[in-house]
Amino acid sequence: MTTGTTEFTVSGPGYDRRGPVRWLWSHLRRHPLHLAGFLGGSLVMVALNGMVPQLTGDAFDAVLGVRGEPLDALGLIAWALLAIVTARGLFDLVARLSSEVLAKRLERDARDELYVSLLGKSQTFHSRQRVGDLMARAANDIRQLSVMVTPGADLIVDSGFQGLVGLAFIAMLDPRLLLVPGVFSVVFAFALWHYMRQLNPVSTRMREQFGDLNAGLNQAVRGIEVIKVTAQEEQERGRFRADARRYRDSFVRNGLVQARYLPTLLFAFAMAGALWHGLALQAAGEITVGQLVAFMGLMGMLAFPTQISIFTFSLVQIGIVSSRRILGIINSESEIEQRPDGHAAPISGEIVFEDVTFGYADDGEPALRGVTFTVRPGETVAIVGETGSGKSTLTKLVPRIYDVTAGRILVDGVDVRDWDLDSLRSQISTIEQDIVLFSRSVAENIAFGLGQRADQEAVVRAAEDAQAAEFVSELDEGYDTVIGERGVTLSGGQRQRLAIARALLTDPAILILDDSTSAIDSATEDKIQQAIGRILEGRTTLLITHRLSQIRWADKVLLLRRGEVADFGTHDELIARSRLYRRVFAHYDEVDMGDERPVLAGEQGGAR
Repeated sequence: MTTGTTEFTVSGPGYDRRGPVRWLWSHLRRHPLHLAGFLGGSLVMVALNGMVPQLTGDAFDAVLGVRGEPLDALGLIAWALLAIVTARGLFDLVARLSSEVLAKRLERDARDELYVSLLGKSQTFHSRQRVGDLMARAANDIRQLSVMVTPGADLIVDSGFQGLVGLAFIAMLDPRLLLVPGVFSVVFAFALWHYMRQLNPVSTRMREQFGDLNAGLNQAVRGIEVIKVTAQEEQERGRFRADARRYRDSFVRNGLVQARYLPTLLFAFAMAGALWHGLALQAAGEITVGQLVAFMGLMGMLAFPTQISIFTFSLVQIGIVSSRRILGIINSESEIEQRPDGHAAPISGEIVFEDVTFGYADDGEPALRGVTFTVRPGETVAIVGETGSGKSTLTKLVPRIYDVTAGRILVDGVDVRDWDLDSLRSQISTIEQDIVLFSRSVAENIAFGLGQRADQEAVVRAAEDAQAAEFVSELDEGYDTVIGERGVTLSGGQRQRLAIARALLTDPAILILDDSTSAIDSATEDKIQQAIGRILEGRTTLLITHRLSQIRWADKVLLLRRGEVADFGTHDELIARSRLYRRVFAHYDEVDMGDERPVLAGEQGGAR
């Protein structure tokens, strides 16, 4: 059943979707307080950390008698170190807490944005997607955004500040000491750029392989009954192993890229060169022993960005790839566009098809061609035809699950593309053959079309009208019984009765029944038809059926053949003039005879 659902374009509160980095930044900047706490706290913490080597150098000079009285100088240095370490801990706490909050809010907001976007996509979009891959993006890729911020970006910011502050403090000691760390910084930046270029395609492939692996697993779980019945466990196991092997190989390639990471080796040469240069200056009397100690301590600060970058930039690269995959879903164009000024009004029920053509693919064979007919308010139209003639497709065009390729469909004289989708769909209920129920209570499933607006009495009344109250009362917890996903704990007939109750509860102006009583026994169907007959007064109904009794009950019959209208009129008119209808009707008659319904024997004789 489809009610109250809207395709819409989600712009978000200022989100910039022109690229993954811009999109991530547009999310993070929505939290300026925590962003300032993260960046400011990290900068102050690193600056305080950079003062420790300088004070250590001053302590050496004090012990060697270079500056003042040793004991007095050491006392001041000790108190200064204590204050610095305490303040450094406090600012580190602020920075880490802020980064954690930023990471979790990014994950929350991105997941919400993706979910709302998926709700807004057309049925055509969802028909093309693999559920497993969508779940991988909605779960694992979203999770990677949080990991990208912390520890990924968190450590990159810390290590970046460590490098910049270290270079600044070295320059303050003696500008000549910048020779070796300056050359190393340039080489390090180039090596890091080369590393990221190699890592990007590998990270992209890793995320794609994970999506393929998850999609295959999802299909196997959903089709487990078919796999067992056909004894194809070994084949599916081999398919899963092949997907898992490709995913593993992506990790191996990622490890090979990391194994060729050069900056850690370059840093060892830089430390040796810095020590040689510092010793040369100290031997020449250009710097003191304390300055040499401080210089080497500040050089040690460059070790952190060098060593941690192999890990952190990999996380950031994976996060950017994940954000690109998420944006690929969000930015994908929806074939269904919602008009901001769409028409909204109570529906009386007139439906007009004017030369409607529709195809699922632009270059494929149209499912419907030149369909034209009119349904007056309150009429019941039975749609009949051979398998593949376009019956279900036609009914999906009315609530605008799909948009027509050519022609137009009018509801109450207004093109469905000009309607407000929420207003249009909230007044149309659809019951399909493949019943979709949720892993929630029976009452929640029946009240799904109304949500919180449904009261318990209305739910019970709808269940009684749909002949579902009897079996619901036999469940362990009645209407509070939680049914399995897609209603697997219920029989086909029970699922259909719940779907009918759900449709009846919404009090629709237009009701679409797609062979909705196919899994219901004849006796129960008679009761349901009586209930529907009472409720359908003044409502327009499109009825896809193979039941002879339902066809004769309809006001009009629409006969489809290979996507075209073969005939349209009353049952008696079509019996008299359409050879195709007589053949289709005879086939339906045989189906009904299989039900062994005595009442239909008379109908059969009258039909022929």
